[in-house]
Amino acid sequence: MSKTQDALTKLRDLPADELRTALARVRDELFRLQLGRHTNQVASTAEITSKRREVARILTILRARDLGKETQGAAKSAAKSRRTKKEG
Repeated sequence: MSKTQDALTKLRDLPADELRTALARVRDELFRLQLGRHTNQVASTAEITSKRREVARILTILRARDLGKETQGAAKSAAKSRRTKKEG
């Protein structure tokens, strides 16, 4: 599995309240990075892009749960079915 898939699996396994906490933390980090970019203090602007994507991933997971398309158990079973399809 790639780093992105591992991170996504970890996010999907988190309960909704922890996801919201993580979302607030990542948004705060993003704000600080953007502020640093405007004051020429950020060494790597690629971090801003990665944080924006992380925010989008968390929001997507929360929205899918709101719509009832995904639960914590469904994410685990979907990951298992993907592995068996690749192996078979």
